[in-house]
Amino acid sequence: MRIGFIGLGNMGGGMAANQAKAGHEVLAFDLSQAALDRAKAAGCAPAASVADAVRDVDAVITMLPAGPHVRQVYAEQVLPNAPKSALLIDCSTIDVESARAVAEQARGQGFRFADAPVSGGTAAADAGTLAFMVGCDEADFAEVETAIGPMARAVIRAGDHGAGQAAKICNNMVLGVSMIGVCEAIAMAEKLGLDPERFFEIASKSSGQCWSITSYYPWPGPVENAPSNRGYEGGFATAMMLKDLKLAQQAAAAAGAAAPMGAQAEGLFALFDRLGYGSKDFSGILQMLRGRLNELGG
Repeated sequence: MRIGFIGLGNMGGGMAANQAKAGHEVLAFDLSQAALDRAKAAGCAPAASVADAVRDVDAVITMLPAGPHVRQVYAEQVLPNAPKSALLIDCSTIDVESARAVAEQARGQGFRFADAPVSGGTAAADAGTLAFMVGCDEADFAEVETAIGPMARAVIRAGDHGAGQAAKICNNMVLGVSMIGVCEAIAMAEKLGLDPERFFEIASKSSGQCWSITSYYPWPGPVENAPSNRGYEGGFATAMMLKDLKLAQQAAAAAGAAAPMGAQAEGLFALFDRLGYGSKDFSGILQMLRGRLNELGG
């Protein structure tokens, strides 16, 4: 398969590399030369532009920062240059309205399109074990699943266009809320004289068990690959979690849904971001709740 891959950031770089590892010809583009160099080292062929990356391909995969970028890249560069036979897959996390608008525009020009945001963070992007939530026409799902298979451990069709984005922002609202709850509990356990590592042993095997504990524990030690063991570097940046929580609140307001815990989580992550820790992993909010921001090192 010949793939045009656009967007080689913390997530996209690993995703493109896994496509190349699977034996696909990957034409990769990013505005960052360093990202292009890394992609080349991983077996991708750097392209000079989006237009060059998407010509004569079987599929286009995009991983871009936000809705306006997706709208612009598709309208101005992908749709005018990709062959009509190409399957278009956007893996960015964006607002539902933008996903549906791009899908409508793509279908209006004869393309097949899917919104397929991901869950799992940079470690899963590098390992090819991401979970994909797909919004597409049912008839296209099998081909979408095949195209993103080298990057995935799970591919689930959430529904029609926009449903993938709806699933992603709801899922990440759960994640943001649960992480704050876990961090509050760790901070309180410490104040009560309970060793946070012993608390992990208990909570991971009792009713408080959740992904934020067993797979991403924010205290160093118990979970080997958690960002807490590397100074909260890498993983899922606070600024990105804040972006997703804002999307969730916007969607809740538009749909008339009550999401008070999501709103509280957004406020706390916004504070953490404003204090200068937007590039740190979102689990680092533990140090804010402990009153130990000095331990994050700026």
